[in-house]
Amino acid sequence: MKPNLSITILLFLTLSVSAQEKTGDSLKTAALQEVVITGQFEPQALKKSVYNVRVITKDDIKQLAANNLSDVLNQYLNISIRTSGSDGRSQVSMFGLDAQYFKILVDNIPLVSDTGLGNNIDLTQVNLDDVEQIEIIEGSMAVTHGANAVTGVLNIITKKKSAQDWEVSATAQEETVSDEFAFFDKGRHIQSFKISHNFNSNWFVSTGFNRNDFAGYYANSKGKDYSVNDGLRGHVWLPKEQLATNILIGYRKNDFRFFYKFDYFGENVDFYNPIVIPQDNYPFPETYYTNDRRYISNRFYHHLNAYGKLFFALSYNVSVSHQRQQRDFERFNYQLETQQESANKRENYQSKEVFYSTGTLSNFFKNKSFDLQLGYEAVSENGFYDSSAGIFKDDNQQLTNIRKRLENYDFFASAEINMTAAFSIRPGLRYSFQSKFDDQYAASLGLRYLFAKGIEARISIGKSYRTPNFDELYTYFVDSNHNLQGNENLSPETGMSYEASVKKNTFFESGTKISNTLAVTLLDVDDRISLVLDQITPAQRYKYLNIDSYKMWNIATTNQFSYKNWNTSLGLALVGISQKIDLAALNTTSDDRFLYTLQINSSVSYNIPKWNVLLAIYCKYNGRQQQYVSATDINNNATFLLSEIDAYSWMDTSVRKDFLSKKLEVTLGARNLFDVKTVRMTTGTTGIHAAGSDMLLGYGRSAFLKLTYNLNFNK
Repeated sequence: MKPNLSITILLFLTLSVSAQEKTGDSLKTAALQEVVITGQFEPQALKKSVYNVRVITKDDIKQLAANNLSDVLNQYLNISIRTSGSDGRSQVSMFGLDAQYFKILVDNIPLVSDTGLGNNIDLTQVNLDDVEQIEIIEGSMAVTHGANAVTGVLNIITKKKSAQDWEVSATAQEETVSDEFAFFDKGRHIQSFKISHNFNSNWFVSTGFNRNDFAGYYANSKGKDYSVNDGLRGHVWLPKEQLATNILIGYRKNDFRFFYKFDYFGENVDFYNPIVIPQDNYPFPETYYTNDRRYISNRFYHHLNAYGKLFFALSYNVSVSHQRQQRDFERFNYQLETQQESANKRENYQSKEVFYSTGTLSNFFKNKSFDLQLGYEAVSENGFYDSSAGIFKDDNQQLTNIRKRLENYDFFASAEINMTAAFSIRPGLRYSFQSKFDDQYAASLGLRYLFAKGIEARISIGKSYRTPNFDELYTYFVDSNHNLQGNENLSPETGMSYEASVKKNTFFESGTKISNTLAVTLLDVDDRISLVLDQITPAQRYKYLNIDSYKMWNIATTNQFSYKNWNTSLGLALVGISQKIDLAALNTTSDDRFLYTLQINSSVSYNIPKWNVLLAIYCKYNGRQQQYVSATDINNNATFLLSEIDAYSWMDTSVRKDFLSKKLEVTLGARNLFDVKTVRMTTGTTGIHAAGSDMLLGYGRSAFLKLTYNLNFNK
């Protein structure tokens, strides 16, 4: 890891030297004119936002040749991606807390997953074809976005207008998976098509289609049709095929805007069992079959939004959404000689159907120094989980099927007070009526001050809450080897977050631009839910309990530097986490000392206008991660062991060139240049025992080629 960290430090030193240019009397300050939507009363310039918003632009997505969220977020501070090769899912972690605490939205609507609304999202299932930009806000956003927005929100803003009458594009992308590639059997193969049309100045329509065929990662495995029973059949990373399509119809006239958006997503993930079973066909030769399975996901997303004016003054913004995601499990026998499936049996494994609506009313006062926003959120979730799907059951297993409806009806108010042109205050309050839990509330206060010479200061304080998910409430899986139980008596977790940031934008007459940000974040979560060992005899039992307290502090700096055709950035984040688990029934408590993790990210891009070429390199260093986990020692006494994940680095690079008057874009690049596949994970404490294993993290260094043809014209 030392060479990787050295590269990142070298980029830091380069940036620091560049930033020391003498300015003399030529120093000027100016505001960044990026427009943000998330958490705002109205779309507004980034500088005017009370919140500290990070923006991932369409150009950033193009430079990474990203097809889904997992391709993008690997490179951003305070964010970690965990991918499972066993089921193909990728999920996000922020500030050391998993995907249950971070909310993912599409046009301000939380996206449904198999087990959550906005949370536990599989990042590989979020397609980026029609994305205009991505906005990330760290810290509690519970007032504006409700439950589970404890560590922050990510809002995907999709395209809703076109600069020309017709926009047509077609894309083909071919990638290796490590060093594996073949046009049909190996690698990653992506095709997409988009068309947009302005019928007139009022009506706009667009549609798109995307296919992502990931043939899996073999490594030393032998794939689907290998018939030797030596454990090598199948894949290290499961193959999967994804299909996504969308339709958007938009209308705008004067102060009124309306759009309807439909998305469909489908995914097949194939598991090829390494256990090959011989069949005795005496006097004929033996034949072989396996018990294979397939995971099938389907998501339907409808979103209707209207924005306009009431009584020529009040601004309303109302959205209604219906979403349904279902994950099925199909088991079948596969005959290796004939390559035929038989005895197929398909079961619904997990599903979630959600009716969701949110709306705001603002612009109550003509006085521009004060504005009030009133809003509501209504959620009705109907969830299903079959704990027996896909399990080859025996007589001793006790399993439960879950079908539950959860509802909440929230009302919130927020004010924006401009004390002066430079000083703004943003207080907010939300009250949530819950069907399953005690009613909850959230509160926040944001302050922003614009100093001279381009200095922006922000402070935000927020109280948030997280409601237990289906697994935590209702899981019940007991057999001779396992005892895993949910807990219907769980209470929502509560969290407090505090953030202070200072940002400085500097523009030089030479054309140099520098942006520096320093942020400090504190997070305190009480009554945190943990799956812990709460019984040793007569048999070990793991149960979800409200017994954990979690504290985190983070100091982060991001720095951007651009001069002529050069753009560089460097970020650094140090995170300290203290977690205390009190197992009173077993008379043991975890160590609550702070454990620290360092992250560094950097990027360099260079534009060559004469050749229409853009070169870009992205690098991120993820330091060692530690946490205490519940376990037993060699004497079968309850204890806590320190688990460690080794440091690793991730680097991506690309070269993009335009041809045919920018109609044809060609992007050539590589992901994971440091060839990360697994990272060492150890568990142990002094005087007890230590164990180690390799955690699957990536599939190694991969190359890609992306071709996009754009045909844009006016009538």
